[in-house]
Amino acid sequence: MVGWSGRRKTLTLLLFVMPTLIAILIFSVYPFVFNVFISLTNRGKFHPNPDCSVTIWRIVEPSCWLNKEQRGIAQPFTFVDPFYKNYADLLGGLFTKEAVLALGRIVLVLVPLGAAAYLNRRWGQRRVTRPVPAGAVWLGGLAVALLLGRRLDVIGAYNTLLDTGNFIMVNIRTILYVIVCMPLFFVLGLTVALILNNDYLRGRTFFRVVLIVPWAASTVAIMMSLIWQFFFRENGTINQFLAVLGIQGPAYLREDWWAFFVVVLVNLWYTYPFFMVVILGGLQSIPPDLYEAAEVDGAGWWQQLTNITLPLLRPAVLPAVVLSTLTTYKVDAVVWSITQGGPVKGAGTPGFTEFVMVHAYKQIFQTQAFGRMGAFAVILFVALFIATLYSLRITRITEGVYE
Repeated sequence: MVGWSGRRKTLTLLLFVMPTLIAILIFSVYPFVFNVFISLTNRGKFHPNPDCSVTIWRIVEPSCWLNKEQRGIAQPFTFVDPFYKNYADLLGGLFTKEAVLALGRIVLVLVPLGAAAYLNRRWGQRRVTRPVPAGAVWLGGLAVALLLGRRLDVIGAYNTLLDTGNFIMVNIRTILYVIVCMPLFFVLGLTVALILNNDYLRGRTFFRVVLIVPWAASTVAIMMSLIWQFFFRENGTINQFLAVLGIQGPAYLREDWWAFFVVVLVNLWYTYPFFMVVILGGLQSIPPDLYEAAEVDGAGWWQQLTNITLPLLRPAVLPAVVLSTLTTYKVDAVVWSITQGGPVKGAGTPGFTEFVMVHAYKQIFQTQAFGRMGAFAVILFVALFIATLYSLRITRITEGVYE
């Protein structure tokens, strides 16, 4: 039974927490609920605000609260029939026979890599003597995956999925963008961190400050991205330098894979300092005695890196990987300022670098198909929420936090 003092403590705590709870309800819960509601309607450029005399509109429609005038040349927006029509328009092509078979072929190609990860993880948990090194397991899984990809025509399966619709196309290209970026972030961040952690390097403090500038200056990313765009223009700095050497440079921003390479390079420039700082902090927390004991046992640099450094860096690096993966997936400002989603393929066809957020921006502000974009946002939210929960379970980032 809670006494008066207990009630006072409870009320005091509620008073402190209440502003935060109210803010969450206003700025997080309500926008999500309203977005789900909009995804079930045909709201768009030609459909004005609804008749606010209807009770349901007064509850969920902000313009009814603000007495905003109706706009549009068609009837006020209403629920679509069937209610999942916007979702079907976005995902319908994914459930055709050809798309399902193509997705199955791609999954089969990835099975060897998943098996390699499972074996390395199981052997690491049991701390048994490995029959083969971890690197050999990964190489074997990669080799089998490449053979399966060639046999099952994974490129053809990829093109089949791209043909299922713009929603699937931009998501596949965004996932490919993330898959390419993440290893580069980690490898470059690890390399620079290992160099800066060396006791024989003079002026380490100066180099640490200089190398973190790209990440620290991310608030002016758009302005800096325009400089990168100038570098890679057809008559930009790089091609002018190549012309001096007698080499004709390509039109980087007008060719698909070159434009993809440019945005990967720029994002690498902005993001690797984040990994460098995280890994450097992890390196400085590793006891030097472990390396001294390894040297006494005759372990070389590579053995120390794979058996001491990388395993002990795992708790520090995995949260950074998860956070950076989600951030890279929804990148928009850098890509927009450099390629605007191009190279352009034609009206209604996403460009090669028109990733998820760039595509959503274009759909909202150019076509103003708010209902369909509401469904777009709900699908992405659900997918990212599931991916986050899965990553937390697999990586065990929060293990021990609440114990």
